[in-house]
Amino acid sequence: MTIERLFISPESGAPQRECERIVLERGKGIVGDRNFGLSKYPGQNLTLVEAEEIERFCAGQGRATDLSITRRNLVTRGIRLNDLVNTEFTVGNVRLRGVELCEPCATLGRALNSETLTTAAVVKHWVGHGGLRVDVLSDGEIARGADIVLAQAE
Repeated sequence: MTIERLFISPESGAPQRECERIVLERGKGIVGDRNFGLSKYPGQNLTLVEAEEIERFCAGQGRATDLSITRRNLVTRGIRLNDLVNTEFTVGNVRLRGVELCEPCATLGRALNSETLTTAAVVKHWVGHGGLRVDVLSDGEIARGADIVLAQAE
């Protein structure tokens, strides 16, 4: 259960930038990301997606694998993110809490559609597989390759 890739986007609509490490602030998210400090809704601090789901989508569409296509911040490997809703866990030295599934939107649908796959079909494919929205509960840093550790039940 690790972090395979890290991405930020400095401004809305800007291309994502891959990072080796990111700095997070409690309740604000990733320093330097377009969503830093926004709190319009819970879970806006940080988004995660499973590498396995991206690979499955790309293989099914005959596309080259590109782990940045969903525009999520952290790409994980070896963990089912849907199971982390309402769960605390750590990545690197940062405490996080899963808030809700990060369901697909029309923006994702338009970004991934093709001649053979409509925007609506893209959205339908990603429902339940689009990742996880989380709140950042502590300041810290996450590096590529960091372990994901579930909180111990008390």
